[in-house]
Amino acid sequence: MATQFSGTPQVKTRTALLIFIKGSSAPIVLYLENPQAVYEEFQQLLRSNSSTIIEKEATGPIKKLSFSASQISAVALQEEQYV
Repeated sequence: MATQFSGTPQVKTRTALLIFIKGSSAPIVLYLENPQAVYEEFQQLLRSNSSTIIEKEATGPIKKLSFSASQISAVALQEEQYV
């Protein structure tokens, strides 16, 4: 007989920034304090085709990341649920 849990777990939502790099098969996933602002910043870099070096600090498994802006092929925001 299955037992019922007394309470439902508290499901939270967080937003991750996905950075697609040219020549890479998987995106880089960053968890940031304000992912929407960084997303807008990367969108502007994609429009300008600049070759500046980007350095970002994140709060997830990847703590610090540096790469050339010319290597970005796309960026996206993704909402994730976790307990």
